Amino acid sequence: MEMPGVAAAVALALILIIVSLAGQCSGQLKFGFYNGKCRDGNGFQRNVEDIVRQKVKEKFSSDTTIVAALLRMQFHDCFVNGCDASILLDVPNGEKTAPPNLSVRGYEFIEDIKTEIENTCPGIVSCADIIVMATRDAVVESDINKMGTGWYPVQTGRRDGRVSSAQNVNLPSPSIPVPQAIAAFSSKKLSTIDMVYLLGGGHSVGVAHCGLFENRLYDFKNTGNPDPAMNTTLLQNPTNSLVLEILADPLKSSSVDKSFYEQIRLGNGILEVDQQLALDPNTRFPGGKNSWKQRFQLSVWSGHD
Repeated sequence: MEMPGVAAAVALALILIIVSLAGQCSGQLKFGFYNGKCRDGNGFQRNVEDIVRQKVKEKFSSDTTIVAALLRMQFHDCFVNGCDASILLDVPNGEKTAPPNLSVRGYEFIEDIKTEIENTCPGIVSCADIIVMATRDAVVESDINKMGTGWYPVQTGRRDGRVSSAQNVNLPSPSIPVPQAIAAFSSKKLSTIDMVYLLGGGHSVGVAHCGLFENRLYDFKNTGNPDPAMNTTLLQNPTNSLVLEILADPLKSSSVDKSFYEQIRLGNGILEVDQQLALDPNTRFPGGKNSWKQRFQLSVWSGHD
């Protein structure tokens, strides 16, 4: 069973950490790296970011779920060895074959963008940068009501990785305690504040599979009882339409925004780590819409070259 929700797996949901991890890839990163570097067969200069943006715009118009798909792909790629597109490599026992990555999707769309760019200016743009740019554009495209992140720049200039191993896939568990989650983000040079804003922003889109939170409904930590931190409405019948309504983004959109915080304050966090964010004094979200947007963008820009 699959439910629309304010949270997906942590692997889907620690989401925009991936943008902040950009500096952990090889290559000289900077804003506008491809400016003046892409010329078509007729010698005309093309804007690489415009090409990606248009492809994302077209895709989003027919499939809004591409936002969560790209966010998840980028997180799964960047959390392992930095943003190097190694998740795309089709090799024996590669990252694609690791259990957490078996449900990652969007590969064909990235290939579609890559083909478009290669037909324009071959051998210039890395797949790693395409993933980063496409994810940013999907997040921005989803902000239909201007309640989410707004546009933000991303650095480019990454090189594609040539090594991909399933053994290197060490994504956090959806039941990871908050202190361990903080440590995981810290290992990626992100602060607790970064974690709260990035995790919450990303959690406003996506789906959660029942297997990732079923224990909270019936047998939390082998007690035979539900998780006491969970909203009792969710416990009555986790498959009825009312619960599906509660689990959905309250704005009924695929926008990356602060709605996640509003839901966990009501006890509607689906994954254990979601709800614990609202309970732990170190991770409670204090700000309003404007402070969230400003802090989110600062967190997205964090990280180190």
